[in-house]
Amino acid sequence: MLRLQGIAVSPGVAIGEALVVDNEGFRIPRRFLPRDAIDREIARLTKAIDETTAEINESRRRITERLGDDYGSIFSAHAQMVNDRKLRQELEELIRDRHYSAEYSVSRVLRRYAKVFQSLEGAYMAERANDIFDIEKRLLRRLLGEKREELAQVSSEVIVLARNLTPSETAAMKPEFTRGFATETGGPGSHTAIVAEGLGIPAVVGTGAFLSDVSGGEMVIIDGDEGLVILRPDEETLARYRHEVAEQKTLAAKLDELSDKACETLDGQRIQLLGNIEFPAETKLCLQRGVDGIGLYRTEFLFLTGDSIPTEEQHYAAYREVAAAMQGRPVVMRTLDLGADKLPLFPAPDDERNPFLGLRSIRLALKHVDIFRLQLRAILRATNDGDVRVMFPLVSNLLELRRARMVLADAMEDLEEEGVPFNRDIKVGMMVEVPSAVVMMERFVDEVDFFSIGTNDLVQYTLAVDRSNKDVASLYTSADPAVIRLVKMAIDAADAGGKPISLCGQMSGAPLYTMLLLGLGLRSLSVTPAAAPEVKRVVRSTTMEHCQCVAERVLTLESARDVKTYLREELSKLLPDQPI
Repeated sequence: MLRLQGIAVSPGVAIGEALVVDNEGFRIPRRFLPRDAIDREIARLTKAIDETTAEINESRRRITERLGDDYGSIFSAHAQMVNDRKLRQELEELIRDRHYSAEYSVSRVLRRYAKVFQSLEGAYMAERANDIFDIEKRLLRRLLGEKREELAQVSSEVIVLARNLTPSETAAMKPEFTRGFATETGGPGSHTAIVAEGLGIPAVVGTGAFLSDVSGGEMVIIDGDEGLVILRPDEETLARYRHEVAEQKTLAAKLDELSDKACETLDGQRIQLLGNIEFPAETKLCLQRGVDGIGLYRTEFLFLTGDSIPTEEQHYAAYREVAAAMQGRPVVMRTLDLGADKLPLFPAPDDERNPFLGLRSIRLALKHVDIFRLQLRAILRATNDGDVRVMFPLVSNLLELRRARMVLADAMEDLEEEGVPFNRDIKVGMMVEVPSAVVMMERFVDEVDFFSIGTNDLVQYTLAVDRSNKDVASLYTSADPAVIRLVKMAIDAADAGGKPISLCGQMSGAPLYTMLLLGLGLRSLSVTPAAAPEVKRVVRSTTMEHCQCVAERVLTLESARDVKTYLREELSKLLPDQPI
């Protein structure tokens, strides 16, 4: 059994077989062969070894011609490794005796070899481990060929284990088959984490290297509450976590009973509870959870799940589906909110050394006005199908907001000239995600109809922490006093200007912060569908007076650790059975 500590980004516990996805995107299943397929499988292995040897020899020849024999000898060593008699014997034994597929046998044996080298001291030994990983990838490419499987093609329940997952890969996950996932890199607030929370699947990121310790098909536990990944758990650990899963199901059943009850405090304060969604299909879950509308529709995933820039009709079809499904409830559609580095369909920036401070979100949209206008046209057309609103992300100054509104006005004029109906009085909002936006809130209140605080980015930019970097991820927290003060400043400024304000970051969906946020003055929260019942439960269990006392106390604390400790104590008093 091996326990790995990472960063919890989506709560819950998942138990299941590992699906290992390496940097090449390979899926390496533990597939058992019928007896009459053994000889064919060994023939496949032999062919893969021969082709890999030829590939290595060609690499050796090219490198020798360019750099000389000393460099070419590296590949000579690789060729010797892949043709090692003992290695081939081990691989064939797994195929003959255990009926493993050639792919699984290669991965299992070579990763065990690499682990031995990694455990030895010295840089030279570590490099030998890298050599073995290189050989493994070469063999797998030959064996899998065109049979490489993407996450979208997974059709059985698995735990996904990867070095990292891109937004498009996470967007392609099927929640009915992906029980949970863990990645070696990444941090809280990353798009991978956001999607995990949206899908309601347990997830842990930033564990550090572990893929060499696991093979596909092995038992894995993901503890999304404690940030733990447990490989090959023993029976005692399995039994304990199975009991925890059963308790979670019992609590979930209790929470389901709240779906048709009002989200209001014990002393009668009504709180607007909205949903955050990635895909139109999630509206069904939002309605099941009894939300008052959609506070954040992340439209950027339309750009990530296809092979080309989405057309206006594709945009409109998705937006119309959401608007119609919500049956008159408000739907806030946020325009494209990703960096060019995450969007392969967009031209790569010339000098993007720091994507989080570069061309992304509203900046990217304003650089590609034709694509931006196309999206806005589709959003405007969807106003005929429901209470649709538009929201601009990552606005850092008044000029950006005014330029975005000008593009919106242009889109309106285009539609009017074409005789296409839409609601000209569409409500326009902006995300509050950077400190400069908070500082200038008293000016922004005259420019928009509503605000939504995006704490995922606000934390990142306030604390100067790359939210996807595991080495500094411990510094990334919504509990930092500076973040909490900025949230309060934004709420106070919006209230003073008479404009509604909500909060749609991960902070809003964590029951730990619910009383604090209400005490700071928020009356609207936008959360993932999975988080809605727990947040509603907290709201219905407290009073505004108590929440205000919690907020007053938190504003006197000096560290994130003290804030979290105090909030945990208060939540435990309120709901002793609530996972924290």
